[in-house]
Amino acid sequence: MALWLLQAGFHARATLNILRPLCHSPSGLDAIRKRREMAVRYPMAVGLKKGHPVTKNVTKPRHSRRRGRLTKHSKFVRDMIREVCGFAPYERRAMELLKVSKDKRALKFIKKRVGTHIRAKRKREELSNILAALRKAAAKKE
Repeated sequence: MALWLLQAGFHARATLNILRPLCHSPSGLDAIRKRREMAVRYPMAVGLKKGHPVTKNVTKPRHSRRRGRLTKHSKFVRDMIREVCGFAPYERRAMELLKVSKDKRALKFIKKRVGTHIRAKRKREELSNILAALRKAAAKKE
């Protein structure tokens, strides 16, 4: 009985406190059965889902989490600047390298200009997408 109470999630001291009065009373067996039925409903004191069951408080995501996300306005501004100013000299040279299938050389060149490997990969991908779009537009014209 004591082992069952411990397995059901009762602490050792609580188990002793439950069993001590029941051992000497005539209706002890009925009380033990009632405890056994009740113990199923109560939360476990040990294990994976231990503790009092509560509903989780759903919090709104913090404003700081949206840092770096592209907004409609900033995308519009960047596209406008790209349309007016065109490409930087290093971007034009990288595009020339990409045209002659020198992808690795273009990556090394861009990395020297922008600083990090990940930014260089992103820039190379952007420029190759632009070249593909230009080729597609040229094919559509003809």
